Amino acid sequence: MLLRSLALVLIVGFIGAGLYLASPAGRQLLDRVSINAKREENKLRHQSGLPLRGSPDLAKLDERLASKGVRLGDPLFIRIFKLESELELWVEKDGRYELFATYPICRWSGRLGPKLKEGDRQAPEGFYTVGAEQLNPDSRWHRSFNLGFPNAFDRAHGRTGSFLMVHGGCGSVGCFAMTNAGVDEIWRFITAALDKTEAHIPVHIFPFRMTERKLDARAKAYPWGSFWAELKRGYDLFEASRIPPAVSVCNGRYRVAPGTLADVGKPIEENCTPSLAGNS
Repeated sequence: MLLRSLALVLIVGFIGAGLYLASPAGRQLLDRVSINAKREENKLRHQSGLPLRGSPDLAKLDERLASKGVRLGDPLFIRIFKLESELELWVEKDGRYELFATYPICRWSGRLGPKLKEGDRQAPEGFYTVGAEQLNPDSRWHRSFNLGFPNAFDRAHGRTGSFLMVHGGCGSVGCFAMTNAGVDEIWRFITAALDKTEAHIPVHIFPFRMTERKLDARAKAYPWGSFWAELKRGYDLFEASRIPPAVSVCNGRYRVAPGTLADVGKPIEENCTPSLAGNS
């Protein structure tokens, strides 16, 4: 009788746990557990002097460039994924962008969702550009570049914040910390591209890889479903063409259209042209 009662309690407990994890609060809990586990692993590896899991072979940059058929100074595009703690660096080759390297992010702060106000310790999400004036070679975090938050979309929603960076080290209060070695390689690409081929480099920051499955699993669990759907349009356009989309803001919403090589890196500005009406 006692064993039967214990078994019943366990069954009820498992059912309750399953129902909770399937709820919005449970979905958020699972994401936080995953994010924090990665943060702790990266912190321990960084403190031990070990490369983060998934790091490219930074000592063989010349060989990796040759194998991809690209050069320092070629046009760049950067994507950041918070849930996966990854930064992708894409290089233009023969009219399309090809993935050159994926770098693990040692640490970013906050949870999934956009940055809302100064001091919330939240890393941003959205479409940004980086120009030469946003570089800081003498950062207290080794090297850094400012993401340009708040952009026109953020300002339209009253979002505040400053000095949101990609930088070295492994600490963050709203930035993306790449370790010193990781940011050094990214820095070489960015400075060469800005010097030779680009006025601005587009940087797109997503809460996660914007697949239908991942978005569907979180759209009802977080209050950012409609915002993330706007980001997904830009994600999908790049996935289809391998050219960064043209991005602007109209009436407080992102507007995206198929990009051209001539459009890559244009600043995110207010623009309500009819050609972008399909985003409404």
